[in-house]
Amino acid sequence: MRIAAKALSPLCFALIAGVFAAPANAQSADTSFFVTSVGVGGGANLGGLAGADKHCQMLAQATGAGAKTWHAYLSTQAADGQPAVNARERIGKGPWKNAKGAVIAKDVADLHSAGNNLTKQTALSEKGEVINGRGDTPNRHDILTGSQADGTAFATGEDRTCKNWTSATQGSAMLGHSDRIGLRDDDASKSWNSSHPSRGPDGGCSQADLKSTGGDGLLYCFASN
Repeated sequence: MRIAAKALSPLCFALIAGVFAAPANAQSADTSFFVTSVGVGGGANLGGLAGADKHCQMLAQATGAGAKTWHAYLSTQAADGQPAVNARERIGKGPWKNAKGAVIAKDVADLHSAGNNLTKQTALSEKGEVINGRGDTPNRHDILTGSQADGTAFATGEDRTCKNWTSATQGSAMLGHSDRIGLRDDDASKSWNSSHPSRGPDGGCSQADLKSTGGDGLLYCFASN
């Protein structure tokens, strides 16, 4: 049965237009935290902190949250005359909400406490989707951080940032577990930001290495404003 266009009221036209104009995966306007649904694609070579931040900003833009300034939760180690950078100092003051509006931490101290609200059900992607964790296929819960449990950088020495996020062939990266589940029942194994270093046949920084221990080169992204 065909309905003449003139039989549709202006309200009907407005509703139909609104449906088709709505952005895909539109999230809460208050979204200020997410786990990236995809990695940069080059293992732990993110193009440095600037490349990682750009990735966060791009994914946020695709879901309508690009008006905010986004930063990846990553630390770098002192090298080549440059000081270390602490992840906890890159992400603003909080509070931070996921794509469903749930507060995951009220401030920096809360985020780095045992009482934060980061779980498999709240550490959502920019699309509002749950990230595969331990027991899922494939497991993707390893998140690149390069950080100690308090959100600070590691001392110069053993590489924990894959050459400050510029290498897919040298070094290793400290990883957190987005679902806070590990092989052991201890704080380190369950840590969201400092569970274990990457490892693998290529050393720990390639995409294949990251996938081999339950990751995919994913990042935590926080809006700093």
